[in-house]
Amino acid sequence: MVFTESYTKRAITIIGVVFAIVLFWRGIWGLLDIYLFPNNLLLSYLISALFGIIILYLTRKIHLTV
Repeated sequence: MVFTESYTKRAITIIGVVFAIVLFWRGIWGLLDIYLFPNNLLLSYLISALFGIIILYLTRKIHLTV
């Protein structure tokens, strides 16, 4: 397979965007862990994880109905 310049640029752009999205959400979850229930880390972790699962479920459900 021969990689063209446009293919390489597109692949680098996609990797950069994915990396940025992961870092963004990592920061959001980190802030939730600190500020959601600062005196109870276990509860903060559980609520954050549950919130993430709900978001994944809703986006999948919306995607399947469209």
